Amino acid sequence: MADNDDIKTGFASPPCYAHELELYDNGYMGVDAQAALDVARWRKAKREELIAARLKFSVKDRRALAQEVTEKLERIIIPKPGMIISLYWPMKAELDLRGWMKDLAGQGVRIALPVVTEKAQPMIFRAWTPDANMEPGIWQIPVPVNTDEVTPHVAIAPLVGFDRDCYRLGYGGGYFDRTLAALNPRPKVIGIGYPDSRLSSIFPQVYDIPMDMIITGQGEIINRAG
Repeated sequence: MADNDDIKTGFASPPCYAHELELYDNGYMGVDAQAALDVARWRKAKREELIAARLKFSVKDRRALAQEVTEKLERIIIPKPGMIISLYWPMKAELDLRGWMKDLAGQGVRIALPVVTEKAQPMIFRAWTPDANMEPGIWQIPVPVNTDEVTPHVAIAPLVGFDRDCYRLGYGGGYFDRTLAALNPRPKVIGIGYPDSRLSSIFPQVYDIPMDMIITGQGEIINRAG
């Protein structure tokens, strides 16, 4: 397990808003059903809006933002041999950090990617290396094949939107929240997104788990209070 000193600054789910109403035992965990439905509808609309906006970014601009985010991550995370960092395989114009993934692997850091093994269940993390065999997983996102299942010390997750309290708007399936809730000890969690994806609030529900930190391009780093 990485020490807290390894982090200088304290500290992916399918489209379909209906899944937000099914989290945890097919109930609302005490949340008013109509309020939860209203939030789910709002999130669905905002999710579509934000994804459409980032798809309009040119490849050049996406690369520039990804480089800015990478530089921030390099200042925050001190790699150590044996440290396990989970990242993601980009889709729908998510910022592409795969070059940094390869660099970290070359420094002796163990890289992991999240894998959905069963719908409506926590994900697992499988080890990844630049020469790992990959196959299309759910939603056709490539995942490592026949590699070790690992538990990350640091989890880096893409986001569609975020707010000042470091709550993450994802794709609506709740997979990342379920996964964080199941991990013990919980890793340090960093959300990665576009600067224009900031919202006044995502209207967090009781099942939403905040990131420890949000990093976007243009120099923005948000740390969760407390």
